[in-house]
Amino acid sequence: MTTVTLNLDTTAVLLTPVLLALARRLGLPPLPLAVTTVWLANTASLLLPVSNLTNLLAAGRVGLGPVAFAGRMWLPQLAAIGVTALALWLAYWRRTSRRFAPPPAHRPRDPVLFRVALGACLVFVAGVLIEVPLWLASGAAAVVVAGAFALRDRAALRPGLLPWRLLVFVTGMFLVVETLGAHGLDRFAATLIGGQGGAAGAFRSAATGMGLANVVNNLPAYIAGERGIEAGHRTQLLALLVGVNVGPLAVPWASLATLLWWERCRAAGLRVPPLRFLLTGAAVAVAGTGLATAALLV
Repeated sequence: MTTVTLNLDTTAVLLTPVLLALARRLGLPPLPLAVTTVWLANTASLLLPVSNLTNLLAAGRVGLGPVAFAGRMWLPQLAAIGVTALALWLAYWRRTSRRFAPPPAHRPRDPVLFRVALGACLVFVAGVLIEVPLWLASGAAAVVVAGAFALRDRAALRPGLLPWRLLVFVTGMFLVVETLGAHGLDRFAATLIGGQGGAAGAFRSAATGMGLANVVNNLPAYIAGERGIEAGHRTQLLALLVGVNVGPLAVPWASLATLLWWERCRAAGLRVPPLRFLLTGAAVAVAGTGLATAALLV
C-alpha cells in the first residue's frame, strides 16, 4: 500500500528500517523482511501514476488519468504481486520455523500530530485519484503536516528531513539519460524492442525494459525504450513499463528504491548475500515481468 499510494522510494526509505527494527524486536531473521520490502517496493509500483516516476512519464505519453491508468494496470499489478509473494515464500519464508506474532498496537506519542499526518496522506491520495495536479496535492499535504509540527513539535523539523540526495540523484539521472541516449542507448533500445505489434511486440518491449533496467537503471531504460516505440502503440509502451517496474530486482543500482534499500540495510548492519540476491531477484524479475505482461494483454 505504501508503494501504490506514496511510491516505491518511500517504501524503501521508510519501511526498511521499520521492518529491520521489527525483526530485532521479535527475534525474527531480518533478511526475509528486508527482501520482502525491496521486492514489493518494485513489483507493487504498477497501479497508479504516483507509484513510480516511470508511471508518471508513461501516463503522460498514453494520455491516461489515474483511474483509467489503474483500469489498465490492475490485473498486471495483481499478477506481479502474486509472483512476488510466491517467490518470497519459496526463497525466504518457508524455512522460517517461528510464527509471526504481531507486537502490541503502537500508541502515538502525540495523537493530534498522528491524525493530522494521516489525514494529510489520505487527502494526498484522494487528490491524486481525482486528478488534482501532483505538485498541488503533495505541496498542500506537506504544508499542513509541517505546520502541525511547527506548532506541536518544532524540534522534529530539521534540514535532514529534506531528500536532498534523492533530488540530486534524480536530476543527475536525467542528465545521464540524455547522455546515454545521445551515445546510442536510444538506438539500441529501439533495435531490441523492434516495430512489431501484438503479443510478440509487448513481450519484446517488456523484456527490453527488464534487461536494460538491470544494466543502466530503470529510469534511463524506460526513457530510451519509450523513444523507440511508435506513437499509438499503447500496449507496447505499457509492457515496457511492466519491464522497468517489475524487473529491477537483480542488482542494487537497477532502481533508486533498490539502491536506497541496499544503503539502509548496510547502515543497519545487515549483510545481504550478493549472489543469492542476484539469482532470486533475477528469477522473480523474469517470472513477474512475464506473467504481468500476459495479464496486460488479457
